[in-house]
Amino acid sequence: MPIRPPELAPPFTIVRASHVELGVRDLARSRAFYVDCLGLLATEESGNALHLRGVEERNHHSIVLRTAREPTVTALGFKLASEDDVDRAAAWFRARNLPVAFPEVPFQGRTLRTADAFGMPLDFYFRMDQTPSMLQRYAAHQGARIQRIDHLNCFTPDVQASYDFYADLGFRLTEYTETEDVPAKLWAVWMHRKGNVHDLAFTNGLGPRLHHIGVWTAGALDILHICDVMATSGYLANMERGPGRHGISNAFFLYVRDPDGHRIELFTSDYLTVDPDLEPIRWTLRDPQRQTLWGHPAPKSWFEEGAAFTGVPLREPALAAQPIVAR
Repeated sequence: MPIRPPELAPPFTIVRASHVELGVRDLARSRAFYVDCLGLLATEESGNALHLRGVEERNHHSIVLRTAREPTVTALGFKLASEDDVDRAAAWFRARNLPVAFPEVPFQGRTLRTADAFGMPLDFYFRMDQTPSMLQRYAAHQGARIQRIDHLNCFTPDVQASYDFYADLGFRLTEYTETEDVPAKLWAVWMHRKGNVHDLAFTNGLGPRLHHIGVWTAGALDILHICDVMATSGYLANMERGPGRHGISNAFFLYVRDPDGHRIELFTSDYLTVDPDLEPIRWTLRDPQRQTLWGHPAPKSWFEEGAAFTGVPLREPALAAQPIVAR
């Protein structure tokens, strides 16, 4: 079987998806989009970097934008449960001949930088500088009133291999898509650590590449409001897909693209997944409501475009199968 029982005693404890670092070509243009339009808070600004967070986040940042010649992704960050877990993570990756380094990362404590089996760069840490919660400072809530980072979604050339790798680390499966072959093959998986539908998802495709960052809004009306804001402030063309509701996850969504093409999903209203005996939901690749329970179909760009990881070669996908596009 392509799926298996969850690993309830992983080698180290990952709490949740924490942050992402993106390369952007024009920091001022990116600031106008992320802060002035979407409403993220600027925690720290320098000549070549901008650290952002949502209104309920006490960690210093959940999105880092750095000036770069080309739009890329530097690292995906995950928060661990303790400093000892940083050491356990380093030992686990070293034993598998995967890279282990401890770079100095601004505003973070000791940070392990490593990579998964396909070279996707990963940062693991326990401590980060803290900031005051802005959750009840409502005058500061602008744009989509983004609360926090929720998940990371990636293209992988081999969904089964990526699923197996992260299942070993304790990521638990909530929903998955299979082909109708005999035997069936995994085409996409949604996996979590924090107790909702996903912290990390993988879809079959040219990869590894980042498909999108998911950020949580307080409600569906925040997503509808940002549609009005973007449509009347010069960002109508940056709205790629939605609003609508996914079949997978039940989430209300809107996908937008930043000035460099990085994709952000505004996301709300999925469901609780904390029970260790939760049965994953299976979808077939031919089900038209898996990606869109209702709403307009996804454009071609949504299936094909993603952000490359810095210095990581791309591989062709293992599966040639394609989903039915919702109508």
